[in-house]
Amino acid sequence: MECAICAELPKKYKCSKCMAPYCSVKCYKVHKDSVECNQQAAAAANNEVSEKIAEEEPTLHAPFPSDDTVPPEKLQELNTCEPLHQLLRNPHLRDLLKQIDVAHNVQLAMTAAMQEPLFLEFADACMQVVEPMSQAERDEYELCS
Repeated sequence: MECAICAELPKKYKCSKCMAPYCSVKCYKVHKDSVECNQQAAAAANNEVSEKIAEEEPTLHAPFPSDDTVPPEKLQELNTCEPLHQLLRNPHLRDLLKQIDVAHNVQLAMTAAMQEPLFLEFADACMQVVEPMSQAERDEYELCS
C-alpha cells in the first residue's frame, strides 16, 4: 500500500487520528493539518463516544420484569414530588447518593447509608411515590415508630 499523501513511496506508518497511511515525517506534517484528517478524526471520535455511551448506558427497562419492577410511569412521578425535591437540596444527602453511585460494593454502601436518618427519609419519600402505603399500613407504621 502506498502513502496517502505523496502516493509514491510505500507506507510505513499510520496516522493516529484517522489511520491514513503515510511514508515519512514530511508527508505526516502535510497530512495532519489536512481537512480530510480532521474530518475523519472527528467522525471517528463521535462514533467512538456513541459506542462507549451505548456500552455504558444502563438499560432503563428490565428485560425480565419481576414483582419488584417499578413501572416507568411511577418512576416519572418522582420528578414532581416536592418533598423529594426538598430533600435533594441537602448537600449531605447528595454526597451520600454519589458515594453509593460510585461504590465498588454497592450493598455495603447501601447498608452504611441506611444508618443515616436523612437517607431513610429520602428512601421513604421515594417509596411513598412509587408504592404508597394504605391508610391501615400508615397507621400501623406510626404505631411502631
